Amino acid sequence: VQGDIGDRALVDRLLREHHIDTIAHFAAESHVDRSITGPAAFVQTNLVGTFTLLEAARAAWLDGKTAEGRRFHHISTDEVYGTLQRDDPPFTETTPYAPNSPYSASKAGSDHLVRAYFHTYGLPVVTTNCSNNYGPFQHGEKFIPTVIRSCLRQQPIPVYGDGSNIRDWLYVEDHCRGIDAVIRRGRPGETYNIGGGNEWANLAIARLIGRLLDERRPEHAPHEQLITFVTDRPGHDWRYAIDAGKMDRELDWHPRETFETGLAKTVDWYLRRHAADPAWGGMASGS
Repeated sequence: VQGDIGDRALVDRLLREHHIDTIAHFAAESHVDRSITGPAAFVQTNLVGTFTLLEAARAAWLDGKTAEGRRFHHISTDEVYGTLQRDDPPFTETTPYAPNSPYSASKAGSDHLVRAYFHTYGLPVVTTNCSNNYGPFQHGEKFIPTVIRSCLRQQPIPVYGDGSNIRDWLYVEDHCRGIDAVIRRGRPGETYNIGGGNEWANLAIARLIGRLLDERRPEHAPHEQLITFVTDRPGHDWRYAIDAGKMDRELDWHPRETFETGLAKTVDWYLRRHAADPAWGGMASGS
């Protein structure tokens, strides 16, 4: 079904006709750059859209009925916690919120709505805050697909500022396993941080992708020479890092992929996709 999470009539009908007992709420505008130039879409989707889903779930699940066996899983981001300095400890589930972009502010607001629906109405919710995802099928606007695509096209690789900004990277299949664990075994009303334990600076990532492609496409080596420093993003958070200890302790989850192994799989997937269709750029989506 293709539709808009802001379409209350559609959401109500789907919940009713398909007897849905679990909602995994991934739907979001998620690119920080676009939130800076066009914040309205982020408020509409991330805040109003989440509100619409919560209201629909409340009407379907709590209208004179028990909520047992139902689950509303809200997928959020580590960006709601703000930024870290070099020696700061990683974010935990009790880190105060301090969003610094329209994107992270819209996600923080949606997190608070989800929490409120648990405490006010008893809606059986869980929230996960994840670190930066990567892997096959990712939207082409994201950093790692952009670097790979630039290398394949022999075009400049844009790196913000001096490339020192650090992110914690989580392979998509590890994230999916974490989400499944939380849906099945997480405690209602709780928040769980899902992180990869892989802190890498953007410049180091661009260089690593270049080396991986040097090995696979030596005729175009060195790909690192394509790196081009561009004007930094306004209000660019310097570092994110997640402490996923609660996931390990309570749900026996931990990431299986190191960044190096996950990135190699990702590069190989993009090479296969590019070989099948050299004109493909992956910009509109990862499909």
